[in-house]
Amino acid sequence: MYDVIVIGARCAGSPTAMLFAQQGYRVLLLEKARFPQDTLSSHYIHQPGVALLNRWGLLDRLRAAGCTPINHQSYEAPGVRLDGFSLPVDGQRTTYAPRRYVLDPILADGAVAAGVEFRDSCAVNDLVIEDGRVVGVRYTTPGGAEATDRARLVVGADGMRSLVARKTGAPFVVEHPRMTCTYYSYWAGVPAHFELYERQGRWVGVIPTNDDLTLIMTYFPQDEFNQVRTAVEPAYLEAVRSTAPELRERMAAGERVEQLYGTGHQENYFRKAFGPGWALIGDAVHHKDSITARGITDAFLQAESLTGHIGEDLHDEAALQEALEAYEEDLDEDFANFYQSALNVAELKPEGRADFLRKLVGHQDLIDRYFATLSGACSFDDFYNTELLTLLDQS
Repeated sequence: MYDVIVIGARCAGSPTAMLFAQQGYRVLLLEKARFPQDTLSSHYIHQPGVALLNRWGLLDRLRAAGCTPINHQSYEAPGVRLDGFSLPVDGQRTTYAPRRYVLDPILADGAVAAGVEFRDSCAVNDLVIEDGRVVGVRYTTPGGAEATDRARLVVGADGMRSLVARKTGAPFVVEHPRMTCTYYSYWAGVPAHFELYERQGRWVGVIPTNDDLTLIMTYFPQDEFNQVRTAVEPAYLEAVRSTAPELRERMAAGERVEQLYGTGHQENYFRKAFGPGWALIGDAVHHKDSITARGITDAFLQAESLTGHIGEDLHDEAALQEALEAYEEDLDEDFANFYQSALNVAELKPEGRADFLRKLVGHQDLIDRYFATLSGACSFDDFYNTELLTLLDQS
């Protein structure tokens, strides 16, 4: 009998398991993949996420894994370019965009070091439900045997297509249509910082990652997915050429070293976060278009929220209910603005945003604070303060 079983050991599940174990709970962490294994990702970890890695004692391992440090961000759209960087969080300003086959094992190792029992190559097939309460899981072991384990709480960190959400009937409480599709690959010989380029109907993101490679991502409207997917490489290269021609020149001097990866299935939602014996975290509870690269950082923050609210109260039914309600409130209060921001950017209509950002040119403090609203280092309310409003009135 475990206190907690966590399904999924990537950027939501491993930190959740680790933090529960550090509170003294007996935790089982199940992962269907065999680590290390890559997965679709925008890779970027914003300053709040880097600060948590440092708090958890894992940042030095990430640095040692050959992940390029990032200290410069730019945004370019017709008629405007901003250069700067987000404000720090807990002293951490440098960011990173690690490959997932690098990051996820570091997180899982952190969980194991905290006392978590980690089993990869284990596919969870079903939940054990008794008297309307989730009390365990059924899964297939690497050897093909069927196994059952029980726990006080089962946490679904199992992604957009969450089995826990499906088996418990967790409803969507907020939902919007898909906005974009994306394709990306990795390039050698293309020096870069964290670069964002936008024009009508197109978005390009550029991020240094491991092994001196550069991740170059392109975004298209969702209604172009079927067309783009039939000729991905020409669409990808044309998107860069028409949106960021100088970047296209850099790419011509470099080399694409992996295939193109992509998806047209970027859902936008919040689900009901918990029920009797279960909770959802990460993409299982909340997903938004990857265009703002919030997924990893948000997963880390949710792990802190869920485990922090539960604390020592896992086996106190009334206190556990209150803790899960508080966690659900955090999801709404802490991520609603980021969710709406992602939907706004995913419209791929830069005119209004470019007009506003043009007014920031020449005001470096405001530029850095604007980037800080995207990272979470500065709240939207703090950004839209008297100084900014005065500037806008004068423009």
